Amino acid sequence: MPRVRFLPRDDVKAIHEASLEVLENTGVMVKNPGAVKLLEDAGCGVEDQVVHMPPSLVEECLKRAPSSITLHKRDGDDRLQVGGDSVIYNPGSAAIYFIDRETGEMRRALSRDLVQLVRLADALEYVHAQSTAMVPADVPDAISDLYRLYVILKNSTKPMVTGAFTKEGLIDMKRMLEAVVGGPEALAGAPRAIFDCCPSSPLMWSDVTCENLIDCARFGIPAEIIPAPQMGATSPVSVAGTLVQSNAEFLSGVVISQLVAPGAPVIYGGSPAGFDMRYCTARLGAIEAMIAACAAAEVGKHYGVPTHAYLGLSDSKAVDAQSGFESGLGIILAALARVNIVSGPGMLACENCQSLEKLVIDNEICGMAYRLLEGVSLDGAAMAADVIAKVGPGGHFLAEKHTRENLRKEQFIPSDVVCRMTPDAWRKSGSKDVLDRARERVDRLLEEHVPTPLPGDREKRLEQVFKDILARHGLPPPTVP
Repeated sequence: MPRVRFLPRDDVKAIHEASLEVLENTGVMVKNPGAVKLLEDAGCGVEDQVVHMPPSLVEECLKRAPSSITLHKRDGDDRLQVGGDSVIYNPGSAAIYFIDRETGEMRRALSRDLVQLVRLADALEYVHAQSTAMVPADVPDAISDLYRLYVILKNSTKPMVTGAFTKEGLIDMKRMLEAVVGGPEALAGAPRAIFDCCPSSPLMWSDVTCENLIDCARFGIPAEIIPAPQMGATSPVSVAGTLVQSNAEFLSGVVISQLVAPGAPVIYGGSPAGFDMRYCTARLGAIEAMIAACAAAEVGKHYGVPTHAYLGLSDSKAVDAQSGFESGLGIILAALARVNIVSGPGMLACENCQSLEKLVIDNEICGMAYRLLEGVSLDGAAMAADVIAKVGPGGHFLAEKHTRENLRKEQFIPSDVVCRMTPDAWRKSGSKDVLDRARERVDRLLEEHVPTPLPGDREKRLEQVFKDILARHGLPPPTVP
């Protein structure tokens, strides 16, 4: 099976040792009083919210983290295994912009855009998980994190990657998930969502994010710890230095979560970015960012925990050649590095914009990546020596039974988003480029695909929970486009 590695085993160990040194000597700022008390009681030194973690404590907590997570679909029957060599693609989270389907212009995302993206992702065969992909500008800030989850639960059965913007938000989102799965015990035994908990680079945990991490551990909710260093700005300019710092940030989160609840499920996340000194912008489509993301996942695999990375996204502001080559390279590298959860298909503008057309294009690349992972089979009839002998010199294989039986096993056949016509046939069909064909598939899927509705009793429970939350914030009942 094809695989890419950036770090020999000795290099992984060197990064680990350097990270332990950072945690012990430099320390991590923790702005959550409860977490500081927890860490101090566990033997950490504390100086003005900067916590110094002994290597022995870090090592012990790391051993407690589980090696895999079973993530269930909304209705509980089907499931995804997160860990080992599994690869799961999903749109990234929390973009504030959207490529307008009518004008092609970038604008602020709206609630109707989020609904369309969720329904589209539900229909795409190689996007196996949802994410709370946008922050709609027409939804009150007080409930924007909850609303995104509400839309997914109403419009898709796929499991999701999400996150809360406040301390109360995570608790409310947990109540919403419980409403659709049958209560707290059902959710704890079969999680439907992974929650992002992002330290602030360099080396800091905010009060809100730290509380979210603590609550995830308390309730057994899988937490994706995602450092987001910008090389040369909020982390060292070198890839190796960035790996040391982001690894220290991840390990500090592991310590907090495992002190709260030994065995709490955590995922080794990463959203490293280059930093373009010419424009003062983060560059997630930069090759250095991709190297750092894949190498960080190697460190996570060394620890034996599930991994995540932001790959398959682009810094381009339009669905163009740049978005294609940056996203394609990231999606393929993620597969070859066996990153377990890959966030980014559909995203543009340095993780700040979503595009439905790009998502369907990226879906094709994800399908190609899965075929790539299958590699070359020599099993059974794959060698085809008898068929070669039968056809002989100068013949063809078009009418052979071997071709009919093995075509779809051996070849990835994309949708019509990917054009493989002759030039004459292409001209006769309208000379459409990939963006034209992607728009047509978006339109077709949104018109034809009908998401599986929530069972009546569970939908009623979800509506009641959400109405109670809205009432607490003094807001009217929701209207989902």
